[in-house]
Amino acid sequence: MPENENGMLNNDTAFIILVCIFAGSITIASVIATKIITVFGLFVPAGVLAYSVTFICTDAISEIWGKERAKKTILGGFAALVTALILVQLSLAWPGAPFWDGESGYNAVLDSTSRIIIASFVAYLVGQFHDVWAFHFWKRVTHERHLWLRNTLSTGVSQFLDTLLFITIAFYGVMPIWPLIIGQYTVKLAIALLDTPVIYLIVWLINRNDRAPVPDTP
Repeated sequence: MPENENGMLNNDTAFIILVCIFAGSITIASVIATKIITVFGLFVPAGVLAYSVTFICTDAISEIWGKERAKKTILGGFAALVTALILVQLSLAWPGAPFWDGESGYNAVLDSTSRIIIASFVAYLVGQFHDVWAFHFWKRVTHERHLWLRNTLSTGVSQFLDTLLFITIAFYGVMPIWPLIIGQYTVKLAIALLDTPVIYLIVWLINRNDRAPVPDTP
């Protein structure tokens, strides 16, 4: 992995890695969310952990490269979701080989995935753009201090908006939504409280000396 003269991760490489993790996490979260799992007695879609990773990525990108790069990352993730939806629909429409007997199971999983991806579109745009806005709002309020505080406040509210929209659109009329909303938000909030050391580690690993400071814009 390319490093700079200080022995730390090259900024461009680090940014690309974070964007790839972001896009991969948001896409796979929409696929595996069709399974409902139990976490300490709470019912949550299996994609909860993968989706929580996206907030770590955008908060780290916001802290290091600024609001505009974070917004572009969100738009890139949205493009990944749209591409995934198109490819899923094509795979469902394409006739299977005559010797393949997995059609019913394949359709049962991926047909539900299409509704989940559409739910992700709405929840994703609202939650992620709010997260970037709130992160920089608290960054100005705290005079660029207390990363742990702005990470927790921005992610906590954004995760609630995301959870409310996603569960309602994806599972309304199919499953009881309030146990899922409460379960998913509780798990996401716990992850948000625990991911601050990860944000600090990412910021520390990435060398910020070879770039000009990125000013916050209102």
